[in-house]
Amino acid sequence: MEYRLRLAKRMLFNKKGSLIGAILAVTIGILVIHVNFVIFQGLYDAIVRDVTDYNIGNVQITDKIDYIEKSDLSLVNWLERIPYVEAATPRLSAHGEMDVVTNGMLIEEARIPVVGVDPFRDIRASTVHETVADGTYVFSRNTMVLGSVLAEDLGGVQVGDSVKLILIDRWGQEQTKRFTVSGLAESPGGQGFDYSAVIHIDTLRDMLKRPSSSDSILIRLNDPSKALEVKDFFLLSFPNDDFVAQTVEEASEKQLAGFRSGIALINLIGYFGMMSSAFAIVTIQMMLVNGKTKEIGVMRSIGARRKDILIIFIFQGMIIGAIGAGVGTATGLGYTFYAKETKMSFNGSLALEVTYNWEKISQTALLSFLLAIVASLYPSYRATRLLPVEAMRTV
Repeated sequence: MEYRLRLAKRMLFNKKGSLIGAILAVTIGILVIHVNFVIFQGLYDAIVRDVTDYNIGNVQITDKIDYIEKSDLSLVNWLERIPYVEAATPRLSAHGEMDVVTNGMLIEEARIPVVGVDPFRDIRASTVHETVADGTYVFSRNTMVLGSVLAEDLGGVQVGDSVKLILIDRWGQEQTKRFTVSGLAESPGGQGFDYSAVIHIDTLRDMLKRPSSSDSILIRLNDPSKALEVKDFFLLSFPNDDFVAQTVEEASEKQLAGFRSGIALINLIGYFGMMSSAFAIVTIQMMLVNGKTKEIGVMRSIGARRKDILIIFIFQGMIIGAIGAGVGTATGLGYTFYAKETKMSFNGSLALEVTYNWEKISQTALLSFLLAIVASLYPSYRATRLLPVEAMRTV
């Protein structure tokens, strides 16, 4: 077995051009899969990350029918006693109309989404406050943070401008309040509140005449893998209430389902690319067989069996696969490292959430190695069909 391996290496390394071409074919196939994973899976994970950080948390609690009427203070305090819960915070949302006044003149009016937050709890349970690029977060009941896109749509609202918010309360009455814009929020990819107005939750409750209501509670975990456990524990603890508890993946299912299908399609294209590299190996191996017909004839004439010739060329496929898998995996890891360290993004969009999926990396390397072996089977078979006399006649 050892002499067959030595012969395979000698025959292969004597044709360095063919060897490099075969290795490049495997390397490119692996690299394409790594790049696809970094970009598309990274984008998917980035969306989940930002939805978690800004809107939903690791677990979100809502009511099946309407608003959560149970005291949010009691719920939050109960939740924060769970070991895996880092923080929890209530949210309340509504839609209203806004007038923008600058220098005493009405500039713009529009219908906008409004989000009420408990600022001191919110900064522990979410990172929305970190998206305030200009000014400060909502820490007063008379201030408002506007999303950057909304501020632009309203005629270029700046920090310090006065805005008038008009809401319809639970009794159908119009409620009006004037706010000072304390900050402008901007989140890459628009996953935050770029299109919304953020005010103090107590102010929104007063305007809606809902003194203790919230429509969701965000739960941030110190161990996100415990989301299902926390969700189930909460529901079991409140069996007689109409609560709905969902993990971030469940709550964002509509948003993420299409994206997952796209990732599956891109991965499929990547694997087809790897199969194309296998066809390249077949071609290169056939060239090696055609270039070594005389040597094959000599080996057959001195007693080498067809089995020996078959094993030699399969060893060549294994060598190509091993080197190609190693180089391709190293190149892919290099690209992954670069994307992670530079917080890669495209045209100012959200930064990719890059991870090292060692299971997928290992599977890709193993698959490319096996494909290289499979691709060498037909050329190996062709080599065994050469008769000694005919092979030695070939120049």
